[in-house]
Amino acid sequence: MANAISAKALTFLHSNNTYPSFPSNNVPLSFNTSLNFTKPPSLLSFSSSLSSSTSSCCRIIRVSTAPLDYAPPAPDSNFHHEITRLKALRSKLADVESLDRKLLVLDADPRVKRFFNLNNGGGIRALDKLNLGSRELFLLKCLVAAGQEHVISVGEREREMEMESAWSSVKSALYTLAEMIERVDVNGSEGIGLKKSNGGGGVWFSDEEIGDFSKLLKTLEEVEHFYDCIGGIIGYQIMVLELLAQSTYEKQTTNWSQHIQQSMECQFLEIHAPSTIDLSKDTEYASQAALWGIEGLPDLGEIYPLGGSADRLGLVDPVTGDCLPAAMLPYCGRTLLEGLIRDLQAREFLYFKLYGKQCITPVAIMTSSAKNNHERITSLCEKYNWFGRSQSSFQLFEQPLVPAVAAEDAEWLITKPFTPVSKPGGHGVIWKLAYDKGIFEWFYDHGRKGAAVRQVSNVVAATDLTLLALTGIGLRHGKKMGFASCKRNSGATEGINVLVEKKTLDGKWAYGLSCIEYTEFDKFGIKSGPNSSNSLQAEFPANTNILYVDLTAVESIASSSSTKCLPGMVLNTKKLIAYKDSIGNCHSVPGGRLECTMQNIADNFLNTYISRCYQGVEDKLDTFIVYNERRKVTSSAKKRRHADSSLHQTPDGALLDILRNAYDILSHCDIELPEIEGNDRYVDSGPPFLIFLHPALGPLWEVTRQKFSGGSISKGSELQVEVAEFLWRNVELDGSLNVIAANVMGSTKAYTNGEPILQYGHRCARCRLQNVKVVNEGIDWSCGENVYWKHDVQRFEALNIVLHGNAEFEANNVTIKGNHVFEVPDGFKMKITSGHSGLEVQLNPIAENMMDSGSWFWNYTVNGTHILLESVEL
Repeated sequence: MANAISAKALTFLHSNNTYPSFPSNNVPLSFNTSLNFTKPPSLLSFSSSLSSSTSSCCRIIRVSTAPLDYAPPAPDSNFHHEITRLKALRSKLADVESLDRKLLVLDADPRVKRFFNLNNGGGIRALDKLNLGSRELFLLKCLVAAGQEHVISVGEREREMEMESAWSSVKSALYTLAEMIERVDVNGSEGIGLKKSNGGGGVWFSDEEIGDFSKLLKTLEEVEHFYDCIGGIIGYQIMVLELLAQSTYEKQTTNWSQHIQQSMECQFLEIHAPSTIDLSKDTEYASQAALWGIEGLPDLGEIYPLGGSADRLGLVDPVTGDCLPAAMLPYCGRTLLEGLIRDLQAREFLYFKLYGKQCITPVAIMTSSAKNNHERITSLCEKYNWFGRSQSSFQLFEQPLVPAVAAEDAEWLITKPFTPVSKPGGHGVIWKLAYDKGIFEWFYDHGRKGAAVRQVSNVVAATDLTLLALTGIGLRHGKKMGFASCKRNSGATEGINVLVEKKTLDGKWAYGLSCIEYTEFDKFGIKSGPNSSNSLQAEFPANTNILYVDLTAVESIASSSSTKCLPGMVLNTKKLIAYKDSIGNCHSVPGGRLECTMQNIADNFLNTYISRCYQGVEDKLDTFIVYNERRKVTSSAKKRRHADSSLHQTPDGALLDILRNAYDILSHCDIELPEIEGNDRYVDSGPPFLIFLHPALGPLWEVTRQKFSGGSISKGSELQVEVAEFLWRNVELDGSLNVIAANVMGSTKAYTNGEPILQYGHRCARCRLQNVKVVNEGIDWSCGENVYWKHDVQRFEALNIVLHGNAEFEANNVTIKGNHVFEVPDGFKMKITSGHSGLEVQLNPIAENMMDSGSWFWNYTVNGTHILLESVEL
């Protein structure tokens, strides 16, 4: 190929999503499964070519894997021995079905024998005293067999200070377990009967220790059940060991020619920069696709992976000091979870305005127990009465926590006996978990065919038409999966979307769109950072984790009993794991936990052809990518802002993107307002203005823009519009204007089950401002307590319009100066005009026949690929 350049080893193994690595040198590698590894590989090359798909965001980069003959170094003996032992044990366990026979297999394992002292029968007699069922014994023995006996060794760490030999720690564990067994109260009841201290002699278990032991059994049960497709607890540890071995060049596993053949199931593999459907360029097609998305709303569900621990955000409860999950971040006046529902309801309101029908989308939310995530999200939904959607339109399903391991030796980290350091297993567990919990069937019961997937930290994912176009194309063309993408910021902690091309062992050619996570760039010889000479990721669009999925297609993978249901398994050990031990000492060690990546389920949706496709293959695939301007696709509030850092991926930076989007909307409406410069301009100062527009004003920008026309917004001004039925004509704002409504899109009605349900279009609040000038002192921009991304600011003065129920407000041909609050009660209309002595205020009841519909409303109609609005007076 032309323009060949040198690069580091690149391997892209999609079949079971494992990534072998090779020696550190400057010679790029590729491989052919039929060859012997005996000589150095040829150069890996990159070349440019054209694509004929709808549009392309960047030139094609081809990463070729030429035939390879190479002998990797011997694997690390300790890891190799342990992997071999555990694989043999996993195979023996798989060959027997009954739990009793599985226990016999475990009892024959050398580690289990030593730990439970089974050779002389002492352990068996002691175990008889434990009030444990066979399942609990099985889980504990799997833990020990996996080399993690220290997790259940009380006081082992203290004894290790006095012991010198490696065997002493094992003996310590045995002695400790024996002491534990002697303290057991065999009372005949179910579960574990452990005695508590009664002031007598000996050492007894406290309530806390009993609780910790019970929690450990629960964690082990979850790991054993969820990872059953790879061998449960034993399989989890095998995968951890293999990924640790692969993470360094000097640590390799087993027979590589056989491993590559099993992993790749192909002779030849390349990755390309994919061609995309560019919504920013083909605007007519984008509008059509968005209409498909609106029409298809009754066929769609929503999926929110909210189970992450979000440690980088460092969010804490200001009252209790408890750590909080990302979903609880108070962003722009509401939690991030509320923001997701608000965006969804805006799309449903648009559907109602176009088709006159109520549409309530079922929402599945993956939670976890990290930071009380599940309980907090449930409580938030209950607090807001399930957002007027009924509890039956939500399904919350909790992902298991998985043990974190030390990178050095693969030992599970523990804070104290019985308490491993545990974290969520990555958003990729969502597919298997959804199948296990019956989420797919629940969606089918609601008549859904596809679903949009959105992460909570991305606050702009529903901006304008990106998400609607993504789901519209997926539904219209029967696609199995779609990605929303954009330009990638150099150095960002985000992956890239790629086009995969490989020649299978049967001689056919397979193609599909997928993702490489940023944690895996090193395995592809891809350097991060703007100054890198091989910053290949800049040529590829960003993976944003905004997805469309066909439910049936995804379920077929999630229900499989193979590793396919756990896509993109990785072990990221680049970050330190911080934890406290039982006496309060802080530790920070390199480590990680087995994680899955939800977007890599696309690896199972490759299309196969009998001959190679050189151009335009993306048009034929079951997967697709839509591309748009970055701030219409992704801007994340995912990490804390440090004093010496930029605003990228912080709440402050995301706010600036929201304000840039507001500028784009309003500047096209003949409204003058100050431009927003680069983020660096505002690192040490506030933004030039604050504008927050409720998404139900659109959410399509072409809809929003028809509600605004003329006027100006001065620097330092604040505008907040929380009402969908709104009109702005020639308004000049110099200060603060806040329009707040209780019934933004409609009002709630109690159904037969007693739950309040939001009825779109019913008794909406309304506001019209025509030829109005608003002048007041507005925000105190010098106040050091202002937190702009929270919309928590101090004001000198403001014009606040508060609409209760179906209240209406109108201001015409008037200048409103100074501090004012106009509060309009339910069932009334307030008019503000100029009088002889200042403002003239009229408050009149709304006519009975207009109570539900209002005295005016916006009528929405479809004209070709566009939506037109007309103001209707009653």
